[in-house]
Amino acid sequence: VQLQASGGGLVQAGGSLTLSCAASGIILSINTMGWYRQAPGKQREWVATITSGGSTNYADSVKGRFTISRDNAKNTVYLQMNSLKPEDTAVYHCNKYPQWLVRDWGQGTLVTVSS
Repeated sequence: VQLQASGGGLVQAGGSLTLSCAASGIILSINTMGWYRQAPGKQREWVATITSGGSTNYADSVKGRFTISRDNAKNTVYLQMNSLKPEDTAVYHCNKYPQWLVRDWGQGTLVTVSS
């Protein structure tokens, strides 16, 4: 299983970014997938999930600002992030949900939000 997160970068507060997670060795449409993030010096936290049926759920800290979606044809999961805040600065990973199913986190993609 390989999950390659991309799309991170430096953005000003209030800006937007879209993260992508391209998968191989796993069919995303039949798995519940999540986005997670880890800020410097903090524990990894869950951000959003999308189930095989397309249901979504979000952490309170991102609800109303972030949108998780999936393109089954491309076997890719996305995270649209709007109204970004400095506290959204973190390395973002996509992987299986729940977290205890994850065996390898990979490199993730760094999002830096400047104030």
